Amino acid sequence: MMTFSVPKMSCGHCMSAIEDKILDADEGADVQCDLDARQVAVDTVLDAAAIVAAIKAAGFEASAA
Repeated sequence: MMTFSVPKMSCGHCMSAIEDKILDADEGADVQCDLDARQVAVDTVLDAAAIVAAIKAAGFEASAA
């Protein structure tokens, strides 16, 4: 499982948008958002760069946590 820091994730809508974009890229991914920590954990077949790109497509900057 990879974990990403998403500093501007601040609400349920943000989490939903991020999860949707990751699942668009890999429908079998397991996505767990932690709003308090502003982190997203992803178990996926994709590499970290693809997940960062998916999060960016949702409108958020992300980096490996």
